[in-house]
Amino acid sequence: MAKAGRRPGQTETREQILAAARGLFAENGFDATTIRAIAAEAGVNAALIHHFFGSKDQVFVAALALPVNPADVIRQAVAGPREQVGERLTRFFLSVWGDDEARQPFLALLRSIASNENAARMMREFLLRTVVRPIAAEFGIGELAMTATSAHLVGIAMLRYVVRVEPIASASDDDVIATVAPVIQHYFD
Repeated sequence: MAKAGRRPGQTETREQILAAARGLFAENGFDATTIRAIAAEAGVNAALIHHFFGSKDQVFVAALALPVNPADVIRQAVAGPREQVGERLTRFFLSVWGDDEARQPFLALLRSIASNENAARMMREFLLRTVVRPIAAEFGIGELAMTATSAHLVGIAMLRYVVRVEPIASASDDDVIATVAPVIQHYFD
């Protein structure tokens, strides 16, 4: 059992925790990986992981270097009138993907999940638990509608930022939002 408290001297404890988490998430998937298992693998007390990250969701976000916290997506979705959720989600999604620095980890993640079943399983479990189910429950919509929302937005990102299909690649965010948000809104109506 790992000792409680801080390690003596200068350490890379946080990085060791993240390395252990990456390995366990890749090997076991999101659902089967526990804070205790990460702590054991990193040789630290589970309380230290909570100190650094707060929750398993946050360890996952940090381990994958995701530029956005799924909790922010949920806050953005529910912050305002239901009849504007399509616009809010679309605008938020485009703002994240439109940022060159934020887009890089998502591109790497897309490449990973497209070619590695373990990575795909891990993301599937994580997204269902932290984004799809909470937003679907918040709005009283089915998970199918919420996954269709996600599929639509990821498709937009692929064509706009990866494949760069015109005219969507060079269209203004406002033009894309005006075109796409009503479709996204349909899933919530």
